[in-house]
Amino acid sequence: MEELALLALPLVLGYILDLLLGDPENWPHPIRVFGNAIAQGTRFLNKGNGRFWKGLCLTIGLCGAVFLFFTGLEMALRHIHPGLLIPINTIWVWYGLANKGLITEGERVFDVLEKDGLEAGRRQLSRIVGRDTSQLSAQQIRIAVLETMSENLSDGVIAPLFFCALAGVPGMMLYKMINTLDSMIGYRNEKYEQFGKFAARLDDVANLIPARLTALLMVLVTGSVRGFRFVFRYGNQHKSPNSGYPEAALAGILDCRFGGPNVYHGVLVEKPFIGERERIIEPREIERVAAINHRSCLLMVVGIIVIYVGLWNG
Repeated sequence: MEELALLALPLVLGYILDLLLGDPENWPHPIRVFGNAIAQGTRFLNKGNGRFWKGLCLTIGLCGAVFLFFTGLEMALRHIHPGLLIPINTIWVWYGLANKGLITEGERVFDVLEKDGLEAGRRQLSRIVGRDTSQLSAQQIRIAVLETMSENLSDGVIAPLFFCALAGVPGMMLYKMINTLDSMIGYRNEKYEQFGKFAARLDDVANLIPARLTALLMVLVTGSVRGFRFVFRYGNQHKSPNSGYPEAALAGILDCRFGGPNVYHGVLVEKPFIGERERIIEPREIERVAAINHRSCLLMVVGIIVIYVGLWNG
């Protein structure tokens, strides 16, 4: 029972901390450390010949270092006193989750767009998406927010919890490093095409199960038959092997259409449409999407605890 508590309590308490506090700006955060390490490695290695192999070595080296560090930390804490794992791992789980922050940022874009107008909405959106927002309409801004909230429900919430269930905090932080690498160097452009290719493919593999699990959770918490149908109809039509599944689920739940061409880093990217009905997204719909994210996260946490209890009692 003591070992079960060491696994379950940090997960529950970390979830509660994220629910209450989110990601306060200017607080120390391990993802900033990850980002600094990636940036330094990129400056040193992303030049000359053999960029693919240099990027592969950087990716494997940083991922290995993160997993070994957190595994070693857990071993050291167990040696000192196992009870220390509960408060320390609670903090790491809190850092590993981005549910409250994701919802807050999405709601903020909708709020700024309504109160301060189109230009302010575009600027606010640019904080959370990689696409060019300078020419987007109010409808396109709202769609971009909903796409981002569904995609990042997978990347920032369900996937970290999935890897936490598999390998504890070391697994969760390993995933966060993989995802941070992809977000920083996993681009298909001249600068990163070769250097970031391995990191991008590794992120694709890491998200294969979580993306589909996210779509399933979204459908379950809403009971949407159309969302379930959209997952199978549109999930594999996205350029990404994973992003289309949660986006398709949300498009089905809301009975709307996502996707289409967008400009990313100055390049027009043709993305397929996901969904059937091209309709106006209303400002109040952000509340429903926020509730879907909250319920999906809660169901994932509860599911992991049930599995822990079942395995322990079995």
